[in-house]
Amino acid sequence: MSAPLLEMKGVVKEFPGVRALDGVDLDVAAGEVHCLLGQNGAGKSTLIKVLAGAHQPDAGHIAWEGEAVTLPTPTAAMRHGIATIYQELDLADGLTVAENIYLGHEQARLGFTQRSRMHSAARELLKRLGHPEIPVSREVGDLSAAGKQIVSMARALSHRARLIIMDEPSAVLAHDEVDNLFRVIADLTADGVAVVYISHRLEEIRRIGDRVTVLKDGRTVARGLPARTTPTSDLVALMTGRTVEYVFPPRPERAGPDERPVLLEVAGLSRPGEFQDVSFSVRAGEIVGLAGLVGSGRSEVLETVYGARRPAAGQVRVDGSPLRPGSVTAAVRAGLGLAPEERKSQALFMLSSIARNVSMSSLRRFSRAGFVDTRAELAATGEAVRSLDLRPPDPTRPVRTLSGGNQQKAVVARWLLSDCRLLLLDEPTRGVDVGARAELYTLIRRLADSGVGVLLVSSEVPEVLGLADRVLVLREGRVVREADAPDLDESQVLDLVMEGSAET
Repeated sequence: MSAPLLEMKGVVKEFPGVRALDGVDLDVAAGEVHCLLGQNGAGKSTLIKVLAGAHQPDAGHIAWEGEAVTLPTPTAAMRHGIATIYQELDLADGLTVAENIYLGHEQARLGFTQRSRMHSAARELLKRLGHPEIPVSREVGDLSAAGKQIVSMARALSHRARLIIMDEPSAVLAHDEVDNLFRVIADLTADGVAVVYISHRLEEIRRIGDRVTVLKDGRTVARGLPARTTPTSDLVALMTGRTVEYVFPPRPERAGPDERPVLLEVAGLSRPGEFQDVSFSVRAGEIVGLAGLVGSGRSEVLETVYGARRPAAGQVRVDGSPLRPGSVTAAVRAGLGLAPEERKSQALFMLSSIARNVSMSSLRRFSRAGFVDTRAELAATGEAVRSLDLRPPDPTRPVRTLSGGNQQKAVVARWLLSDCRLLLLDEPTRGVDVGARAELYTLIRRLADSGVGVLLVSSEVPEVLGLADRVLVLREGRVVREADAPDLDESQVLDLVMEGSAET
């Protein structure tokens, strides 16, 4: 292999009380996909922010094309040809697609923005990414999460980057969109562009990666491993320091008819343009999974059940009583809890502590005469975050300082702490590492075994089939199949959500 395009040696980054990077080494060659693996808190996010010019290292050496460089600002990193697509997309919702793509380097002449030229260039980039249907004059805030991901990729390409860092780029993409993403990456690397690819989905590493570097506790524990041939067990052991088996918790065996009480009944629920005539039930202690492509109506169904959206038709019942439509307050009082897909904008108070975010739905437990018993709150939330291996496990720390995966754990911990009777989970393991996934699965099953009903949405079909007791398959807003999870396999579900014939 030729000399590295990028080389990092002994990089150190400290924050008050935390050494996030403790001598990290990384080298990336032109034209390769270099995968960066590690648990949440391993240092991946800090490392890519150093590369992006958002953080300055306290020690270490960075070389670009064999020459020492400093990256004091994101602009400086971009000038060297380093573009970063963050897991939490940094787009301006109030600007158009074209304006976001060329933000900071607008197409201009004599000081005036050339909108027609910028729109034309933006359309070419979206076409290259396989999404020419995204209108360049539409506000980004009106796009789906998948659409925003595509716009963020187009913005990176607009800078003619030579190294593109992709942090969990497939997390919000459907199966066909992931295939398109890999096609784009293959085209880029064929042109000599290097890609640093971060993902917790090891099957993606096998498909797209060339080499792998593994971080643990801010240190490089393996460097330059072959992506396609290194055993999964070895990668997991390097990331976690222990062997983790990919085994879902066993489903409880039930003989005869299911006599558990029905907690949730959904009958004929509809919202034009999103989903139509959706009906199902969830029993106490049952995990029901919703499978479907992005845009099939999965998340919208969850949000409507929770009262965040008002249905045009249909009814939601809890314990046999109608739930007031379009009322989150009524849903929470009835014992429903929602962990949404977009945690930053919909679930977290970014300036508040981990403890306050986790206890938000349970404050009555810690209140005495109108005052919060902080000691009891910290004790309970501390136990909750430790049970999820949230890092660092300090409940007084601001939640904004956590990595994306640890922020997701804080959202899940909130409902684990509350007296929730029906838990609605939208992509609960998005951005969560392989070790914590197994713990989350065990906790979700433990909740179900205690009598809590669970309604689960996941883009990962194996996750739905492995965790759920019963599965509903949605396509274009309609339920096309309902079956016990053991009666379905991944190929059947994928056929149904894409082009398979509707079955009832």
